[in-house]
Amino acid sequence: MKVALAQIDATVGDLRGNSEKVLATLASAARRGAQLAVFPEQTLGGYPALDLWEERGFDEANERALKSLARRVGDVAALVGFVSRSRERVGKPVRNSVALLHKRRVVAVRHKTLLPTYDVFDEARYFEPGGENPPILWRGWRLGVTICEDAWASDPTAPRRLYKTDPVAAQARAGADLLLNLSASPYLRGKAATRRALLSAHARRARKPLLYCNLVGGNDEILFDGGSLAYDGRGRLRARGAFAAPDMLVLDPETWEGAALAPEPDEIGQAVELIAMGIRDFARKCGLRTAFVGLSGGIDSAVVAALAVRALGPEAVVGVSMPSAYSSRGSVADAEALARNLGIALKTVPIAGLYDAYLKALGPGWGKGAPDLAEQNLQARARGAVLMALSNKTPRGFVLTTGNKSELAVGYCTLYGDMCGALAPLADAPKRLVYRLAERLNEARELIPRATIEKAPSAELKPGQKDQDDLPPYDQIDDALEAWVQARLSPARVAKAVGNRRVAELLLDRMDSTEFKRRQAPPTLKISSKAFGLGRRMPIAKAGWRVRAGG
Repeated sequence: MKVALAQIDATVGDLRGNSEKVLATLASAARRGAQLAVFPEQTLGGYPALDLWEERGFDEANERALKSLARRVGDVAALVGFVSRSRERVGKPVRNSVALLHKRRVVAVRHKTLLPTYDVFDEARYFEPGGENPPILWRGWRLGVTICEDAWASDPTAPRRLYKTDPVAAQARAGADLLLNLSASPYLRGKAATRRALLSAHARRARKPLLYCNLVGGNDEILFDGGSLAYDGRGRLRARGAFAAPDMLVLDPETWEGAALAPEPDEIGQAVELIAMGIRDFARKCGLRTAFVGLSGGIDSAVVAALAVRALGPEAVVGVSMPSAYSSRGSVADAEALARNLGIALKTVPIAGLYDAYLKALGPGWGKGAPDLAEQNLQARARGAVLMALSNKTPRGFVLTTGNKSELAVGYCTLYGDMCGALAPLADAPKRLVYRLAERLNEARELIPRATIEKAPSAELKPGQKDQDDLPPYDQIDDALEAWVQARLSPARVAKAVGNRRVAELLLDRMDSTEFKRRQAPPTLKISSKAFGLGRRMPIAKAGWRVRAGG
């Protein structure tokens, strides 16, 4: 039997469009000789649909779409994820389900057992877990079907098991001779190796082939990397789907005819591809067309512009230079050189007049004394107003913010200024990673000017300003960020990672006190285990806990 692993890009809520993708993929699978096509988790409604899962009629629409799809499925069977209504009188009203469709009918339905409630996941809020899920008997095969988290009962990277049951092992014990996992597993830096180890161990313990089909594409801040996998009964990797792109593997899990390994980029290459994919899918799925990027001549805005061009093409990106009285000639020249290298339009809007008009409107009593942070923020807000005005005046225009994770962590950003925008592509990329992204983007030819990469970072909001006038070195910020936010180490261990207790305490104070800014930031494209966004839920008003925790 030939099986197709169909990693498609499903759009949340687009039941009709997703169904048409399934049918087009089935036609292609038939031409390649497949008898069964396996699709990702929540194929029909998209993942994650969040509170759409609670929306009145969404479950019924899923079931109608499934039945309509089933009537159009012919000789090539399809395993398709969808939302089903629970027929039980107690518990949540819907389930995360998968159906086997074949020859114009729904052959079988199975439900997800393990419902994750960590990081970006909150499935127990919406779904009722499945109970017994016996293998599906089909054409002489016993198909052991599980859904995403069902395969993560024994995560090798977790300090303890989250679940008492192991649905994959249960399928093997029940006599399944082919293990199938339909997944919507988000990308995290370093997760690919964990995934491989996990699935290989399942196949090796069960002594059965295991085929894993993963979703691809960006849905808001969550990025799905595809990379579908196939293992033989000895736990050996036999096939892998494309990274960050739709793909279909067609293979025979008995003879492994057709099995092939798509290339997998290194970690920096993965970040480049995933962030570009996230920008592209955000624009496409939200109906947006023209991205505006404020170009300061600095490294962050340059990387965002280059990634936007990679995602959307140069004709869909507009750079905006907004020099102030404190902008250096070199910064303006670097922004111009970047725009030429990328082939994008560049619009120059000086903000000195806007800033002076703000000062005049605020009156002589407002700005008494030496200029301070308030005046700096006023300039940033003038730039934010310009970017939003240009995007609002452009049909389907939108703004990409340019701040990185290190700045966001310590609040080195201005609400309603440089934080204005629809999407924050680099808000999960620490400063060190931004420089590595720039070098990778320059590999084929110089896109980002060397002067931009080599000069000291500066917001240029006061004479001769450098970021390190107001902040510790970015290496120390990134060390603290990794230890405090990612690894969740104690304050004492954060201080050890930073190498200076006083600096560490300063950084932790700033990280804790600027939560209100992060709560108002645009959606962040998540590429790490703990981004500032959907998966990190810290209170804004809090006091004293860090001291009591042993700092």
